[in-house]
Amino acid sequence: MDTSPGRAPQTVIGGRRLVWGARTYVMGIVNATPDSFSGDGRSDPSAAIDYALAQLAAGADLIDIGAESTRPGHHPIDAAQELRRLLPVVEGVHARAPQALISIDTFKPSVFRAAFAAGGAMLNSIWGLDDELLESAAARGVAVVIMHNKRVAVYERDVVDEVLAYLERQAARAVAAGIPAERVILDPGIGFGKLPEHNLALLGSLGRLVALGFPTLLGTSRKSTIGKLTGRSVEQREFGTAGSVALAAAAKIDIVRVHDVAPMIDVVSVADAIVRGWRPAGWSETL
Repeated sequence: MDTSPGRAPQTVIGGRRLVWGARTYVMGIVNATPDSFSGDGRSDPSAAIDYALAQLAAGADLIDIGAESTRPGHHPIDAAQELRRLLPVVEGVHARAPQALISIDTFKPSVFRAAFAAGGAMLNSIWGLDDELLESAAARGVAVVIMHNKRVAVYERDVVDEVLAYLERQAARAVAAGIPAERVILDPGIGFGKLPEHNLALLGSLGRLVALGFPTLLGTSRKSTIGKLTGRSVEQREFGTAGSVALAAAAKIDIVRVHDVAPMIDVVSVADAIVRGWRPAGWSETL
């Protein structure tokens, strides 16, 4: 695997050892919201907890819990409302599955700090890391997912060049703040501040993202570009998502963030066996 500066072969997050480059990890999405774009929002905490546990039982390596929708046209909520939705779910999952690696999907420092105290183990921010969020994450020694985003999908130069330059700058800031490079995970932000052709250009350049030398994450699950390509409604985009997940695994992306955990584990298992030489436990050459 790549051992260039900025990339280490493994890390421990929330008590779980992740070996970068060994295989593609699957992150299950838990939307504790009433207005998720994909129609899978669960505003009742008990339902969200049960759903998270089901994803873990299906084999998810990580669970990403968020409580504020980022769908186009969404209504922003304040930290107090986000915490009312988020904390019961994080606390419930942590109590019932204490070994679960829980990622907190927020860009608000106060929300992250409270969710970390409730059992969160890493931060997933769709708006990169501002100074306060970076300081909060560094002080707690957590892994961070830094995603590229833009309020208006206008790029003055090549979209891939601009996105990668942003991620590289953000990663350097995180490392300088004391977050180990193996805990700085980069996400190009498919569908965030990007038109369909921007998304396709980034998906065609995943090798360049991996070449930055940091762990990587990709979230394409049920996105509108997949719907545009396939003509499928949001709840029918599993196979389109599978195509992008297979390409991600082939490019050696480290984590894929998905709604449909069980089938995407099948996808990455086949891709990883071919590309990375991964084999399941008990593998033998018998027919």
